[in-house]
Amino acid sequence: VQLVESGGGLVQPGGSLRLSCAASGFTFSSNPMSWVRQAPGKEREMVATISSSGGRTNYANSVKGRFTISRDNAKNTVYLQMNKLNPEDTAVYYCNLWRAGDEYWGQGTQVTVSS
Repeated sequence: VQLVESGGGLVQPGGSLRLSCAASGFTFSSNPMSWVRQAPGKEREMVATISSSGGRTNYANSVKGRFTISRDNAKNTVYLQMNKLNPEDTAVYYCNLWRAGDEYWGQGTQVTVSS
């Protein structure tokens, strides 16, 4: 299993970013996927989850209405569109997979929201 995130960076408050996670080594279309973030000095927080088909999504209350998770099963990629970013969104964002009792993580991508 390999999960590779991209798309992070520095953005001003109110701005937008789109994260991508390219997956390989397993049947992507059969597995739910999640985005999880960890801010400095804080525990990891589940940001969003999407079902294997993409038909169901769940979000942390802190990002509802601002973030959108989606997936392209033909491209084995899951996305996180982040709008109206604020400094509290600053964190390392990880792609996360639970599969057959094991948990997998990407290397993470840094998102920094600052003026």
